Amino acid sequence: MRKTNLFWFLLLMVSLSACSVFEKSSRHGFNSGYYHFRSDNGLKNKVFLDIAEDSIIAYPVHGKAPDKDPVMGISLQPKDTLDKHPEKFGKNSIDIDITTILFKYRPAVQSIPAQLSTDFNAALFTGWRHDHYHLETYSHPFRHDHYEAVGRGFDVGVFAGVGTTPVNPFTTGERVTIEYNGMIFQYGLAGFIESNVASFGIAAGTDYLMGPDRKNWIYHQKPWFGFIVGIALN
Repeated sequence: MRKTNLFWFLLLMVSLSACSVFEKSSRHGFNSGYYHFRSDNGLKNKVFLDIAEDSIIAYPVHGKAPDKDPVMGISLQPKDTLDKHPEKFGKNSIDIDITTILFKYRPAVQSIPAQLSTDFNAALFTGWRHDHYHLETYSHPFRHDHYEAVGRGFDVGVFAGVGTTPVNPFTTGERVTIEYNGMIFQYGLAGFIESNVASFGIAAGTDYLMGPDRKNWIYHQKPWFGFIVGIALN
């Protein structure tokens, strides 16, 4: 199989995998599930939150199952005067994203100065994610005040994927006389700041040129740093 055909085959497999996951309507958010929060005495408790449009009910968890008797209830009904809720809820999870590095900073190599590259690339990321949420009150001059759940998160992990890069006399120290787009396999580490859907962060990685000119390509398996964005798949 030629190199270009292999590239498009791998890209098709990544796209089909992503589409099958997107059909499940996956996104991180403040939904019903298992969380932890700190009580007034400073203890960290595990609870199951039943989150509806007008209420949040917390059930204590002992072992692997929640109790039937709630430990806390919060009404989210709009009202003239809202109560303050200092509780903060957090959860840890495994995160799987489809990502791209918007640009890569390549340090100087040999006589070539530092470079910024924006070539096409895509990768799958998996890592450990932490989210925390709290309720904020919002006042409205004409309607009832209301609550809104505000979430923040971060995660760290590894990524791997494919991309393209120019191979020419400039990037090979004049050892290759033709110019073409080579296929690379990229991998590395990344850290994200999370929102409900999109993720933004920094990455550090290296590229493996998949072709006979890898021994001439000056950036082969050399470190780079980049700005990475991702969309949650789970």
